Amino acid sequence: MSDETDDPHVEVVRAVGHENITAEHASTVELTTDDWLTPAGDCIVGVEADRTPRDFSPEFREACRDADATVEATFLVDAGDEAFEQTITGRGDPDLTLLDDRSMVGRTSDYTDDERTMFVDGDGAAADLDRDLVDALADGADLTLRLAVEPGE
Repeated sequence: MSDETDDPHVEVVRAVGHENITAEHASTVELTTDDWLTPAGDCIVGVEADRTPRDFSPEFREACRDADATVEATFLVDAGDEAFEQTITGRGDPDLTLLDDRSMVGRTSDYTDDERTMFVDGDGAAADLDRDLVDALADGADLTLRLAVEPGE
């Protein structure tokens, strides 16, 4: 992946997997800065995230507040001898604040009432991720989340 840090509409978050990752949640997918995960966290696919929505550029956050914006969340998993990639696409919303300093959540619903939501109306959630990708995360693989927002016209 090329260095896209100069693109105000792209944010890259690095995290790692954890033995308790199950990715069974049907309506959300989440990354957290926490270094631990209980089995109840079935939407969480990455821990020890190096950035949070609060770290995102003002331009990125503003672009996500466009109801016609498309937000692509691409999960890149490096399992050493194998790599996996999968994208979940959602949309922006005027109510997104993207100011949380602990975690970020993508949703299949239109719920926005928190500072963690990074997109709504997603075409997938944790449960929709490829099981080989999930197994690699459960084995502690490295995860890179590439968030790209395309403002509406």
